[in-house]
Amino acid sequence: MKTTSLQHKLWMSATGLFLCFFLVIHLLGNLQLFLDPGIAHEQFNWYSNLLAGNIIIKIISYILYTSIIGHTVYAILVTRKNTAASGTKYAYDKRGKASVWYSRNMGLLGTIIFLFLIIHMKDFWYQYKFTDLPLDAKGNKDLYTIVTKAYSELWYVLVYEIALIALGFHLLHGFFSAARTIGIFHPKYVRWIKVLGWVYTATITLGFMAMPVYVYLNSQL
Repeated sequence: MKTTSLQHKLWMSATGLFLCFFLVIHLLGNLQLFLDPGIAHEQFNWYSNLLAGNIIIKIISYILYTSIIGHTVYAILVTRKNTAASGTKYAYDKRGKASVWYSRNMGLLGTIIFLFLIIHMKDFWYQYKFTDLPLDAKGNKDLYTIVTKAYSELWYVLVYEIALIALGFHLLHGFFSAARTIGIFHPKYVRWIKVLGWVYTATITLGFMAMPVYVYLNSQL
């Protein structure tokens, strides 16, 4: 049982680290939304079309989908094993003194993120892949208009901001947890691991949070 649990944690860490890498690439691509609207419109659609037609990107996409499903499944398996091993009833719960609140609520944070992914993929990925989007002046599918229209709605922006806050806490815990699982959370390097984890989490979280807000504020001008 211990070996199986460790294997699940290793797979969860591996898929999680791949998703962390993907988030960096995704953030860099979406930075085009901060350009002047005229330039961003053309550039963002060109970039989206480039990704959609690249065989290497398609292969990475399948790895991404598999990683999302695998990460979710292994997280559920690990949680179930931990619950079965420790039980769910406590006469007096003192875990709050030993761990931060977000590390004890990864299930809730993960659920919020999973629901967010469904909304995100339905509104953008699904529309781009399976609907007849209008074309821009260059003949590319006009995903930029879909994105900016969605982010011009305040309620939509608020949903995204809440989900991204959950993602930030999830990343912070997951980064340190993965480091421990793969054996690099050594006392000799722990300070640098913590710094890297915080910098990565802040960059990804604040970077993605800024995009909907920027687009929304521009839509109000």
